[in-house]
Amino acid sequence: MADEYLTLTLDTGSGGGDVKIKLRPDLAPGHVERIKELTGEGFYDGVKFHRVIPGFMAQGGCPQGTGMGGSDKPDLQAEFNAEPHVRGVCSMARTSYPHSANSQFFICFDDATFLDKQYTVWGQVVEGMEHVDALPKGEPPREPGKIVKATVSEG
Repeated sequence: MADEYLTLTLDTGSGGGDVKIKLRPDLAPGHVERIKELTGEGFYDGVKFHRVIPGFMAQGGCPQGTGMGGSDKPDLQAEFNAEPHVRGVCSMARTSYPHSANSQFFICFDDATFLDKQYTVWGQVVEGMEHVDALPKGEPPREPGKIVKATVSEG
């Protein structure tokens, strides 16, 4: 049972594949609960990766695909933690206001430790990072990659 954990699976479609993310409620229980809630409602299905910066990160979770939107749920209280922003880490996007995370998140391509303790880490890619690497690049990409279907399961 100790090896059991919740997994968020992002199906990136026929051109990509599944990205499996180990959820970390030990680091950010409120953010993990929000991700689970939005996933269960189908919020992330069809959402684009609207900001993909090589060597930095891929960002998604905006329903309009512009980076300006979020869910209709209230913004989250920050749960900044000491987990380093390294390759495969999943963290919540926000405005300059610390308690403004809502539905947008990013996956680090490379070390981005300058973000440590300023953004809430809530997960780690455990499989399929090559599909994140393959997302079309740009701000926004000309033909953005997207989440075809998001699911949460016990892994």
